Amino acid sequence: MFRRILPKFAVLVSNNYNSRFISVSKKFLIPIKMTKIGTHDGVFHCDEVLACFMLQQLPEYKDAEIIRTRDMEKLNACDIVVDVGAVFDHNKKRYDHHQRDFNETLSSLKPELGEKYKIKLSSAGLIYAFYGERVIQTLAPKEHPLHADDLKLIFKKVYKSFIEEMDAIDNGVPMTDEEPRYKISTHLSARVARLNPEWNTSQKINVEELFYQAMKLVREEFIYTVNYFISVWLPARDHVKNALEDRFEVHKSGKIVEFKERLPWKEHLFDLEEDMGLCQEIKYVLFNDKPKSWRVQTVPVAPSSFITRKPLHPKWWGVRDDVLSEVANIEGCIFCHSTGFIGGNVSRDGALAMAVASLEA
Repeated sequence: MFRRILPKFAVLVSNNYNSRFISVSKKFLIPIKMTKIGTHDGVFHCDEVLACFMLQQLPEYKDAEIIRTRDMEKLNACDIVVDVGAVFDHNKKRYDHHQRDFNETLSSLKPELGEKYKIKLSSAGLIYAFYGERVIQTLAPKEHPLHADDLKLIFKKVYKSFIEEMDAIDNGVPMTDEEPRYKISTHLSARVARLNPEWNTSQKINVEELFYQAMKLVREEFIYTVNYFISVWLPARDHVKNALEDRFEVHKSGKIVEFKERLPWKEHLFDLEEDMGLCQEIKYVLFNDKPKSWRVQTVPVAPSSFITRKPLHPKWWGVRDDVLSEVANIEGCIFCHSTGFIGGNVSRDGALAMAVASLEA
């Protein structure tokens, strides 16, 4: 149409964040209706930064302009709004969590996942709950899209390992019921917060540019997490399952499993134990760390716990090399950690002997 009416005019599209328009001449500007993501202005936090980033991974919001404001007239003109507006309504694409009566969790919104996800959602958690599977699939290798079961598994793991932390921090949920013995100040939410201007900054700072720096920061962390679970963590699951099925070939007790190489096994072990009805039966894992170096590692009571189901023999703790071999009466011992959670031997048979002796201690 334009070519027929205005054959001599070029059609140009501006792609900056502040405006989108088609210029057909120096005299006329024809505005294009842009997709807009709304969020609050002022101090930014990790949850809405992450929510905006996730939305921009989807085709419908890929080129969306981010409107940072508390002006309700401007927010009402946005296609989707996160972390502001005092409304949660998925049908209207409004995702605020600051309302007094808001108590949604991932389990309440997706009951098919079970009751284990009980942290109140932030705007990041809300966006993830409704759009997370699609976001993950966009980041998966195009030549190997995730199957439905694997996608659900990755969805849960990314939430538990990444998103849940943002939800808890933004909603002021403490990590422990008691006062923590030390403070963690280098987590992602803290690093995003540090990008905000300090209170006594004298020079003029473009906060919008800082917001996009924060988006870049969360982008790197989120993509790393998703890629890790797709490319590293998920392929290890079959190895752990095979080791559990073959555990009686390692030792008659069925309480020792063997991996031929070092791999991320803990979360898979706990999940598969539950699936297979093993009820925390496994006490030790063996794996080949490097040539002439095998490890025997205790299984913790929980994937992130430092407390083990059954530590290595107490008489070995903190002992090394020939002294350890003499104390244990096992050839080839390399070390035993001072807390008894891991030990080493030059051979597979030596590592297995350490596990069996500890099991019987």
